[in-house]
Amino acid sequence: MPFKPVDKQPDHVAIEHAVGDRWRRERTFERLREQNEGNQRWSFLDGPITANNPMGVHHAWGRTLKDIWQRYHGLLGHDQRYQNGFDCQGLWVEVEVEKALGLNSKPEIEEYGLDKFARACRDRVAKYAGVQTEQSRRLGQWMDWDNSYFTMTDTNISYIWGFLKECNARGWLYRGHRSMPWCPRCGTSLSQHELMDSYNDITHPSLYVRFPIKGREREYLVVWTTTPWTLPANVAAAVHPDEDYVRVETLIGTAIVAKARLEHLPLKGKVLGTVKGADLVGIRYDGPFDDLEAQKDVEHRVVAWDDVSMEEGTGIVHIAPGCGAEDFELSKREDLPALIPIDEAGAFYKQYGWLHGRHAAEVAHQIIEQLGERGTLLQAGELTHRYPVCWRCGTELVYRLVDEWFISSDGVRQPMIDAARTVHWQPPQYGKRMEDWLRNMGDWCISRKRYWGLPLPFYFCESGHMTIVESKDALLARALRGTEHLEELHRPWIDEIVISCNECGEEAVRVKDVGDCWLDAGIVPFSTLGYKNTQWIDHGYATGSGDGLSGADLPNHEHWEKWFPAAWISESREQIRLWFYSMLFMSVVLEGRAPYERVLTYERVTDETGRPMHKSWGNAIWFDDAVESIGADVMRWLYAAQVPSQNLGFGYGPANEVKRRLLRLWSTYSFFVIYANIDGFTPRFETLSAGLRTTNARPLDRWILARTQQLIGACRTALDDFDSPRLVRFVETYWEDLSNWYVRLSRSRFWKSEDDADKKVAYETLWYCLVQATRLIAPVMPFLADEMWSNLVASVCDDAPASIHLAGYPIVDDALADDALLDEMEAVRAVVELGRAARDNANLKVRQPLRAVIVATEDDTRRRQLAMHLDLIREQLNVKDVELATSAEDFAQTEVMPNFRLLGQKYRKDVGRIQQLLKDGAFERVDGEVKVGDWVLNADEFEVRTRAREGFAVVGGGGFAVALDTEITPELALEGRARDLIREIQDMRKQAGLEMTDRIRILYPDAHAAAFDAHGERIKAETLAVSATRGENLAIERT
Repeated sequence: MPFKPVDKQPDHVAIEHAVGDRWRRERTFERLREQNEGNQRWSFLDGPITANNPMGVHHAWGRTLKDIWQRYHGLLGHDQRYQNGFDCQGLWVEVEVEKALGLNSKPEIEEYGLDKFARACRDRVAKYAGVQTEQSRRLGQWMDWDNSYFTMTDTNISYIWGFLKECNARGWLYRGHRSMPWCPRCGTSLSQHELMDSYNDITHPSLYVRFPIKGREREYLVVWTTTPWTLPANVAAAVHPDEDYVRVETLIGTAIVAKARLEHLPLKGKVLGTVKGADLVGIRYDGPFDDLEAQKDVEHRVVAWDDVSMEEGTGIVHIAPGCGAEDFELSKREDLPALIPIDEAGAFYKQYGWLHGRHAAEVAHQIIEQLGERGTLLQAGELTHRYPVCWRCGTELVYRLVDEWFISSDGVRQPMIDAARTVHWQPPQYGKRMEDWLRNMGDWCISRKRYWGLPLPFYFCESGHMTIVESKDALLARALRGTEHLEELHRPWIDEIVISCNECGEEAVRVKDVGDCWLDAGIVPFSTLGYKNTQWIDHGYATGSGDGLSGADLPNHEHWEKWFPAAWISESREQIRLWFYSMLFMSVVLEGRAPYERVLTYERVTDETGRPMHKSWGNAIWFDDAVESIGADVMRWLYAAQVPSQNLGFGYGPANEVKRRLLRLWSTYSFFVIYANIDGFTPRFETLSAGLRTTNARPLDRWILARTQQLIGACRTALDDFDSPRLVRFVETYWEDLSNWYVRLSRSRFWKSEDDADKKVAYETLWYCLVQATRLIAPVMPFLADEMWSNLVASVCDDAPASIHLAGYPIVDDALADDALLDEMEAVRAVVELGRAARDNANLKVRQPLRAVIVATEDDTRRRQLAMHLDLIREQLNVKDVELATSAEDFAQTEVMPNFRLLGQKYRKDVGRIQQLLKDGAFERVDGEVKVGDWVLNADEFEVRTRAREGFAVVGGGGFAVALDTEITPELALEGRARDLIREIQDMRKQAGLEMTDRIRILYPDAHAAAFDAHGERIKAETLAVSATRGENLAIERT
């Protein structure tokens, strides 16, 4: 028995564990790398996954796509680096470590100890890097796992320092005093790119407040706000200078609001007059909380602002420069004071009296009460709107006026746009999205007031001189003290180092800020490839906190030149403004070009109904659960099939549908193994390496071989185009062709007892097609493909590679390609499908033989093609004869139905005459048009319908009209009954649990005697019966 028996359905999980064990045991991945070393290079750069938690099913989509193309290029023989990356620093890690340690604020972290906190962060990264590595291996991803890069290493940090020094040299680095989005729980500002997808629907108070005008009795401005906590920091009210404002008489005085907003506001009264916004500028008013110490020197006034909107609010905007970015920019122009009401934890300062110590998010009720008591509250309600939250911890953000470090974008904006245009973006709309982002990006805020992150290398002496340290070596060279405890380039150890000022030589200390984590990932095209490194250092990459986690080398600049830029990268859409952006920014600064040539971007993973997955909703599916129940290969096929520009609905339902489709291939594989073992068929590996050559092939064999070449070409093109959904479509269509056309039409060749040349050709053909189809899916379903290869090839062909992943990717065999035959078979299959449809319409089972089928077509080429395959049509439609005709007149009446909508517009009063001529059959069809009287109808102006004549079932389409002779003679009826008996006996064999080779005896009652008398030999042959004798009921007995 040359082939291992195959179960009726694949146990994906069991297969994957067994194959994974074999890969490790036989060093399959290492052998592939050795096999391809020194060949043409293909440079892939892995976007680092954050080593912070176990991998999710959303991560698995991206990692699958990466692995598909790394495997494909490995099969093409390309040399690759296979370096995985782990992102290690920033709020991702810090917040989770805080949770694990029971900490919830920066003071608590500092009390716990920055050294212990840093160690805990490093340990968490190490733990989950290990977890994610094993999960990725379980998914089937091949990477050089022992030599991953970690963004927390001193090497990575040093490269970022060099980048920052270059930015400073170009005059782009500066310290800015700005109102920044701020997370009060994390105690740090956030950058523009971190806010883009960090908005939630949140319900806030909606307040209309009176600002009494000084010197005008009972007259007031009306402002609107959804952030009551900012009212104690109010310094001005802004109006649009060009808009009209009205004075409205109310029961409590005269209100001033924008005319365009009046009908939307809770004001009732007579309009006393209209003024331009410009005429209101300079008016002084009483602030809402002038009794607070912080407000004692503030003179509240009305200012002009072109950004005042007439789409919401009152048309008068409350301005608090210390609590909003736009407000702060306006304050600089108008010379307004900027009050800072809250500290970094979001609590009010002492100067805010009764608010002191209270958190901004918790004072709305008290402020509303105070406004009510003071008589300045017009109305209080609620509004649900989109509001920014911390992308990591989910806390509502506030705005604070703080000092932060920025890189100016203006100098690099156009070069980045130019560089981005050289990139092949896939799907292409994401290139447009990147350009939109670049055109509108603000300056990059690179500082964070946190702990576990890239320490910014900015040192200041008492004279205010700044020294930027460009590397760890430079730091040690300039250090005056503090290096004896420097375990790594992280806080708190680096905070102890004092260096000499580059300008005056005095002592200089580092600013306490750490860097934006996207600096960490953005530098990897340089830090991992040895950019400007003069010597190769074995195992030299994982320095500092990365020590012991990776054996990666630190290459030299020559290595960087070989592998930069990356030929291809792939991450989710949000990385356009994150990793893709930071890499592009840093690469344009350092090298003036993009760090990648091609980008594949994909959307998000939801549950199968389209809802986001949330643990609290009960619809989250964990990766470990999914992979051990669904199987990695099924998950990978699901990911590969997904159009990347659309969200992927992940779930057990879609996975089961993949399994159902996959059964087409598996059932064909099982069929082959069963019969090949029965007949002792043994394949030859040279059939794959040198090509399948035979002189005894039937047209059906030649067709499926040509179809296989077509598939090979299509799959290679799809993978070359980074289009896995197209590959999936091609492959699944081929499975259908192989199973439901080739195998179904060839079964009798495998079933027959004679061991002749025709059966051998059938086996060779089916084996070749199965193996090539398996090789084609190897990048997507690596476990299943290797399992099938092992059974079909490696176990029976001594000269074959042990693994499918060492066997290369199939190439088109021109000697087997045959476009003409493919076209012929398309015509045959179209006719067969129409014939089957005609049977369905006439309620005639396929097992019931009919006298004839008549195929009519005006296309001479199509008739010649069909004439070469009459036996195939006859067998598929179960008819005794096939007749070809040029016209359907003998069996059908053709009707031309006018399109009245189009004809009415075109011919108007002549439509009735045209309709009557068509009804009378007074028309002529010429070259796809219809000539009727003096008129010629275009193809879209009519529809051709075929109505069968008595005794025929007719279906038309695709240039064919197919008619079945529906008269069933007694002889045809008897043969049909015999076929039904064969099917019934086959079902009895299955129910009895008989093996394919088991022989039986048939007992049949008198009611079936006529069928057995006429067709007994055929019934016995097709059911493996040695005898058929009379009995009381239809029954079988195993011999």
